[in-house]
Amino acid sequence: MSVSTQASNQPSFFNLHVEGVGYLNRVRTIKPKKGQPFLACHVAALRGSDSDVSYTKFDCRVSGADAQEVVRRLEADVTAEKSVIIGFRIADIYPEMFTFEKGDKKGQTGVALKGRLLRIKFAKVNGESIEVPQPTRAKEREDVPF
Repeated sequence: MSVSTQASNQPSFFNLHVEGVGYLNRVRTIKPKKGQPFLACHVAALRGSDSDVSYTKFDCRVSGADAQEVVRRLEADVTAEKSVIIGFRIADIYPEMFTFEKGDKKGQTGVALKGRLLRIKFAKVNGESIEVPQPTRAKEREDVPF
């Protein structure tokens, strides 16, 4: 089989990636009733002017060995309520409806943005840089099928 035939037999995907800078929060291991436990976190992404910052919050499943390693390393700092800021790439975002169970909004409907945390490009804890693994590939692929 030729290389072009092999390539055409590969599944095609449309990737939606969000890249930015944000605060890492609420690191936890989810243990579903069915399936394997997985690492999850919240990312409060910064947007807007640096003099008037707004946040977009993402609830993420941590995917990829490097991202999992970094999040596990930062978990104690997050738990200690230190300021943990990361450069990130989140993929496959989608909205999910939920109902508030406590507080002022109890009974109201809310929307959570879900996604997969694929990569952490840099990390800082209380302003101090933390070394993070870099991709093993020489260049990350940004395939566009059209």
